[in-house]
Amino acid sequence: MNESALQAKKASVQEITEGFKNAKTVAIVSYQGLTVAETQELRRQLREKNAKMGVYKNTLVRRALKDQGIEGLDEILEGPNALVFSEDVTSAAKILYKFSRYHEHLVLRGGLVEGTVVDAAGLKTVAKLPTKEQLLSMFCMVLNEPVAGFARAVKSIAEKAEASAPAAN
Repeated sequence: MNESALQAKKASVQEITEGFKNAKTVAIVSYQGLTVAETQELRRQLREKNAKMGVYKNTLVRRALKDQGIEGLDEILEGPNALVFSEDVTSAAKILYKFSRYHEHLVLRGGLVEGTVVDAAGLKTVAKLPTKEQLLSMFCMVLNEPVAGFARAVKSIAEKAEASAPAAN
């Protein structure tokens, strides 16, 4: 094997390894049958959410997985696949799921979510979860509701007291 090809493969394995280290979600998708325009649109949508899509040889991906000590993805790595690395747990999964609903050639295969191996159904479940911002908003509403309920009760009592008080002449 020529030296430059070997160096290119080592660089690819290093890139994949870094992707697995830095990403909270790694989705493996089958993209075969998507047009160039559809693929570019998908990449653009992913880039907007700080996610990166790359196409790598399965043997190089397996080597990177072995280097990281990750097991359980070998059966998913069959045929042409793309890896999507995301710094956010849900954003890339949401984009991929929505895109796959309108483009039948994009098939979710599985992946890693915060170090846990998931299948296609697991990726769909993650896609349906609220974002971190939405969860924080829900949490704040839950914390605020008892205080707001108390304030409404006090206001109601005060209004009843005003209505039943004799008018000052």
